[in-house]
Amino acid sequence: MRYPKLRELKEAIKALIKGPYTTSFPFKPHKPYDRFRGKSEFHEKDCVGCGACFQVCPARAIDMRDEEDVRVLSVRWDLCIFCGQCQANCLTGKGIMLSQEFDLAAVKRQGLKQEIKKELLRCGACHQVIAPHDQIEWVLKRLGPLVFSNASLMVFYLNGMGLALADKELNIKSVEGRASRLKIICPACRRKAVLES
Repeated sequence: MRYPKLRELKEAIKALIKGPYTTSFPFKPHKPYDRFRGKSEFHEKDCVGCGACFQVCPARAIDMRDEEDVRVLSVRWDLCIFCGQCQANCLTGKGIMLSQEFDLAAVKRQGLKQEIKKELLRCGACHQVIAPHDQIEWVLKRLGPLVFSNASLMVFYLNGMGLALADKELNIKSVEGRASRLKIICPACRRKAVLES
């Protein structure tokens, strides 16, 4: 017959005197630690829609799809493993963050999802997606006066200030010649325009 160790007896006596070690969660709110990784949430004001969180999510809990002129980003908390990769790789550092919320019980899975939409900027020639508007505006703020070293960024910046001519006023039909450089076009079309001019 094996006798209990002294350490185990000591823990049992301590538990009898002090009470249970577990929290009384359903009856009293539980306060998690400061570095607790809970529910991941998009902050629409700070998210630029770059899709970095989608690319690094190991559980594929974050989905990104482009519909017409809108990029839709969604996070599913029923698939999320709360690893924190989305927050660590966020371009702005505040676009998606882990909260301290952990009680995610729900009756239906449809309630365990958050979705945000970002307007897309498309190439003026081939209509391929360049980037979301918010991402380009974030880049403009970071670059400052260096914006004028990139033609598409410069035209986007001047459009935002109301100083650039509209595409209809420019009367540019294709990506040929120097005039096409005054449009917001993707790098492939810009390379083609430069080589042909």
